[in-house]
Amino acid sequence: MAKAKTQYVCSECGGISSKWAGQCPACGAWNTLVESVAEGGNNRFSSSPQGLAQASPVMSLADIEAIDVPRFGTGIEEFDRVLGGGLVAGGVVLIGGDPGIGKSTLLLQALANLSRVKRVLYVSGEESGAQIALRAKRLAVDARDLMLQAEIQLEKIVATLAEHKPQVAVIDSIQTLYSDALTSAPGSVAQVRECAAQLTRVAKQSGVTIIMVGHVTKEGALAGPRVLEHIVDTVLYFEGDTHSSFRLVRAIKNRFGAVNELGVFAMSEKGLKGVSNPSALFLSQHDNQVPGSCVMVTQEGTRPLLVEVQALVDASHLPNARRLSVGLEQNRLAMLLAVLHRHAGVAAFDQDVFINAVGGVKIAEPAADLAVLLAIQSSMRSKALPRGLVVFGEVGLAGEIRPAPRGQERLREAAKLGFSLALIPKANAPKAPIEGLTIIPVERIDEALARVREHG
Repeated sequence: MAKAKTQYVCSECGGISSKWAGQCPACGAWNTLVESVAEGGNNRFSSSPQGLAQASPVMSLADIEAIDVPRFGTGIEEFDRVLGGGLVAGGVVLIGGDPGIGKSTLLLQALANLSRVKRVLYVSGEESGAQIALRAKRLAVDARDLMLQAEIQLEKIVATLAEHKPQVAVIDSIQTLYSDALTSAPGSVAQVRECAAQLTRVAKQSGVTIIMVGHVTKEGALAGPRVLEHIVDTVLYFEGDTHSSFRLVRAIKNRFGAVNELGVFAMSEKGLKGVSNPSALFLSQHDNQVPGSCVMVTQEGTRPLLVEVQALVDASHLPNARRLSVGLEQNRLAMLLAVLHRHAGVAAFDQDVFINAVGGVKIAEPAADLAVLLAIQSSMRSKALPRGLVVFGEVGLAGEIRPAPRGQERLREAAKLGFSLALIPKANAPKAPIEGLTIIPVERIDEALARVREHG
């Protein structure tokens, strides 16, 4: 087929050039010209005799029937949780993560389950068919009905989708594909954008569900243009250390479900297995209570998780004391130490402070503030917190303890796992008592520290 004419567009000002140059001739910016497909003059507005495409009818929102999107499960409960209940016909999912973390393994397991009831296609641009067959044998999955194609040319893949009409297709990975319409190498910004846009168009027109695997950069972001995340319906991130057996799948964007959902998996010889009680992963097993350890309840989407926050406070031998936070925001730690000094009279300006969230989980919500301050105070006093204590709550700059969302669900999860004492914001105090759980409502940080000393 004849190659489409290419042009180079400046990512800063949108200026168009017929050939590549190091500097944009329009705005003078350097290294901003990106190859793209030149739009033809007679194919954009050719669907009507007047030369303009027929516009979609204007409708009132009240006349449009709101119907829930039907879903179908993948057979992997944790994966379905992150997707918002399952896959959607015509939906486009982008899943990214570090090399070797288990993206291809998880998708092969999901396709093997789906192949029993639906037509599925696995398009591999990184591995041969023999390698995928060997992985399926190692995982002991029944993938006899799984269709496989080792191809990286976009036009051939689109032709395969039109011929075999699968209901679910996996593209592994989007960075390996290339289109004949462009002359740049696979993985370039133009190729990734063009291939993703064409596959998304196919998904919306034919109703096939497409799952695209994406590479990540050294910083952990998805490689390629930012528009890649905008055009897809769902963006999932694989998290976790490749040296650990546990993996976290987090939803960053989901047009068909809730965001910030979390799926927890354990890597085994038979692939990724869902973890039914993930709170056990993020709690250290101590025979006795140890100083500097505090258990909090964090909320990941609709799932409450119990996470242990550890603090180590030691005398500093440097002019500037160190502040190190792993799993929590570093700038927030400095702010909390200032609140602790101003409103509770506990100074740490000459102390090194180290904070860690056990299990490699990342806590982004401010409800971890109270747990961090209690762990710091416990480490400074070298005295353990009361046994069975669980806390949550945001600490404001005025020293007040602010409420956290979904407080009742957090308390019920803590009671279910055997915790007997809960130090929480007064606004989160339940109206009805929770069996087996003693509630201590507090309004200020100095009051919280005093109540802990009473029960210690």
